[in-house]
Amino acid sequence: VYPRPVVQIKPLGSTSFCAGGSVELDAGPGFASYLWTPGGATTRKITVNSSGSYSVSVTDLNGCSAQSLGVSVVVNPLPVPTITPGGPTTFCEGGQVTLDAGTGFAQYLWSNGSNTRSISVTAPGSYSVTVWTGAGCSGTSAAVTVSVNLPPAPKVVALEATTFCNGDSVHLDAGTGYSSYLWSNGRRTQIITVKNPGTYAVTVTDANGC
Repeated sequence: VYPRPVVQIKPLGSTSFCAGGSVELDAGPGFASYLWTPGGATTRKITVNSSGSYSVSVTDLNGCSAQSLGVSVVVNPLPVPTITPGGPTTFCEGGQVTLDAGTGFAQYLWSNGSNTRSISVTAPGSYSVTVWTGAGCSGTSAAVTVSVNLPPAPKVVALEATTFCNGDSVHLDAGTGYSSYLWSNGRRTQIITVKNPGTYAVTVTDANGC
């Protein structure tokens, strides 16, 4: 009476890994035939890249067969982070926007080197984040582009002499191309007429709201 063979699957690596990885399962030498479940492979070793319970039936040289215990393989999914801006990603110089990578991740690494869940951005550029799960799997987000508009640089031009006799005047011109004007004397036009002595300045707003 021949004893039944004893077969034990030996994983050649971790049986828990991230999507895209794999592990090789070895049923051992000395058998005449092998039949794996699931999949139906008939080799001594198989490479596994899907979650499941894997077992093997073997037949030895005496024609006796046996089945192994199952080995559980777990494939952990890769995270898919999405950046959520906390406001407009186009703003005037001096402004900022918060970029949030979301919760549920064990570790964060932004393209600017920060390792927090969210970052405050004041500089223009393309920002992405790589995150890791508790299982050690990583994924990188799509990039978010931040644009920073420079402020306008108005220049007041006197259209006549700025020193004149009482009763005369001078026209001060803030230039074209702005959506709004506010002079220090409260006027809101591109050109103002000045009859009184003093210092006059203008604040302008451009089409970007800067």
